Amino acid sequence: MGKISQFTQADYEVIARDYADLKEAARKRCSDQEELDMVQKAFDFANEAHKGVRRRSGEPYILHPIAVAKIVVSNIGLGCKSIMAALLHDVVEDTHYTVDDLKSLFGEKVATLVEGLTKIKTVLDNEDKAVQKSMQAENFKRILLTLNDDVRVVLIKLADRLHNCRTIEFMPEHKRDKILSETMFVFIPLAHRLGLYSVKSEMEDIWLRYKEPEAFNQISELINRNVLDKELVINQFIEPIDIALKAAGFKYEIRKRVKTPYSIWKKMTTKGVSFDEIYDLYAVRIIFDPSETSNETERDHCYHIFSVISSIYKYKHDRIRDWVNTPKSNGYEALHCTLMSNAGIWVEVQIRSRRMHEIAEKGIAAHWAYKKDGFADESASEMDKWINKVKSILVNPDVNALELLDLIHNDLIKSEIMVFTPKGEQRSIEKGATALDFAYAIHSHIGNKAIAAKVNLRLVPLSYVLKTGDQVEIITAENEIPKREWLQFVKTSKARKAILDKIKSERHTYVKIGKKMLEKQLMEIGRVMTDKVINHLMEEFEVFDSKPEELYFKIGCGAVSLDGLENMLKKYHGINRESYFVISNSDVNHKYILASCCTPILGESVVGFKSNDGTITVHTRTCSNANSLAAKFGDKIVTVKWDMDSNSGSSYLARLSLKGTDRIGMINDITAITSKDLNVNIRRFNLGTEDGIFDGFIDLYVHDIDDLENLIMKLKNIKGIESVARTEL
Repeated sequence: MGKISQFTQADYEVIARDYADLKEAARKRCSDQEELDMVQKAFDFANEAHKGVRRRSGEPYILHPIAVAKIVVSNIGLGCKSIMAALLHDVVEDTHYTVDDLKSLFGEKVATLVEGLTKIKTVLDNEDKAVQKSMQAENFKRILLTLNDDVRVVLIKLADRLHNCRTIEFMPEHKRDKILSETMFVFIPLAHRLGLYSVKSEMEDIWLRYKEPEAFNQISELINRNVLDKELVINQFIEPIDIALKAAGFKYEIRKRVKTPYSIWKKMTTKGVSFDEIYDLYAVRIIFDPSETSNETERDHCYHIFSVISSIYKYKHDRIRDWVNTPKSNGYEALHCTLMSNAGIWVEVQIRSRRMHEIAEKGIAAHWAYKKDGFADESASEMDKWINKVKSILVNPDVNALELLDLIHNDLIKSEIMVFTPKGEQRSIEKGATALDFAYAIHSHIGNKAIAAKVNLRLVPLSYVLKTGDQVEIITAENEIPKREWLQFVKTSKARKAILDKIKSERHTYVKIGKKMLEKQLMEIGRVMTDKVINHLMEEFEVFDSKPEELYFKIGCGAVSLDGLENMLKKYHGINRESYFVISNSDVNHKYILASCCTPILGESVVGFKSNDGTITVHTRTCSNANSLAAKFGDKIVTVKWDMDSNSGSSYLARLSLKGTDRIGMINDITAITSKDLNVNIRRFNLGTEDGIFDGFIDLYVHDIDDLENLIMKLKNIKGIESVARTEL
């Protein structure tokens, strides 16, 4: 509940204006005047219920439900009942009205949607740490459980989250970190999986704006400058295409698109390239309306348009993406090609029908809008298969909320490849999946009995990583059983879950094995298995709010590895980093450690997590593990800042991956830059060459983040080096 204060005339004018905008948008989705009247009724009710209440920003609270309803109708494309539910979504939680009140006034369906949203919000905002293991994990479990009832609850929740992200500047820093991490860990992947491109992209850009503000501002400025410079070039590229398509008799429109700041930043950081090396900065979309008189299908139209434009410009053969013939699992359909303009720049062209475009922008809502019976009668699409898979995981009583969150997250972020069965049936599977993952994708029984595989008629081990186009045959044996070693290489959540389900039936055995393994390893490094050591390892392996038996089980079944145990414990032993950091909440009497996963460097934007013993582990704000922790344990977030003065003489370990064309003297040039020019100490140097191409990494010590960025820039200028990127150790 927000603050109570009397509204001014200006407040009432803003409310009236925003609602007028919503009402105009709703006209396109409401089937008749009766539905519009029900939207009006829902607004009047919510407006009265929230009267005099303000948000943290100071604006009238009712503006939030109006904004959520606008996203629901404009960005997602939902109809009357969803608009009403969005307007009413905080009424039960924040006022004296009940679900039964809403049922009598607005009908059972609207009341059910609001009830689903209220249950989610109740868990999300619960600050009573004593009654919950992980409020975020339980929250996401509840979100996903609504898939069993009505997916519109999830869609409205995504709209609610997007608007909260838009107004995140008014929240305190620890709350902001929690919301942004939740958003990146689950909500963004969920929006992607449900095909909500505009929602996903805006959330990503907001995340970047607050997590990496300097990078966001620099990239935004470069985009604006580049767009102005290249506007004429793109228009000149489009002109002959426009003429040719008109001559061919197509009914269409052409739109220009520039990559988002987040997608550019992601490509720059993961591939180690500069802004100038982003070749697919621009995209042109050709959105056509199929001819009612033509016998051509939508797919035929796509190929026909491609033949027209490829006769004008040369296309890049390895950049054809046919999502028309084989749609993505989130329902996305389009034909992508990359063409060379007369000005010498590559331009991506996306060819879509009007229906395909709606689905690309609004995802599952648009997909179902094209069904005659709406939400009630869905055929088995790839998206339906995924939702059914989520449901099957949810009903398993052995999967706790934290395990579920990891399973779903891994499934949400996956990219896909296409492989074939021995009979030529096409199957989509997660990129990086192994032959064993494929076995489990067919059926759990096949996976449990698998002993080897044939890929393209060649015998391979179950750990073989599949590639697009592989034909896979699984070899089984009746007496085979799942092995804990399989957990070390399986990629998909289905395979991992099936193996763990089998292994859990022998949990007691694996607990004993794990405990013995840990005792032995500790003895070898001269350590004793004390409660403190156990707590540190539970922290390391993210075994929160559980008994040590869970740690022993994970060790015993191979779910976690004890490799590097000595280093794990060293970082917890007698290290006091409190002089390195300034804690904004005055919590200054704790020990601090630098996370080994992302190895923060002086000057980087960081966030801390407090363990049960009070130790604060410091991660970079963009660290994937940090996002995972914040998404699961938002109450453990601590605001931390570097003490630049006391830390000025320290050194920090970083790893840089390098790729390029090999030549004589390359290594000398690299070491000269690092050791001589910049006075950087190299810890490890690992480069390999094959067919004139080299790749590898360097581990080195730098003084601060500026030191590292300067080094990366200088290395990129070395002749033959194509990319330099910071990677995890």
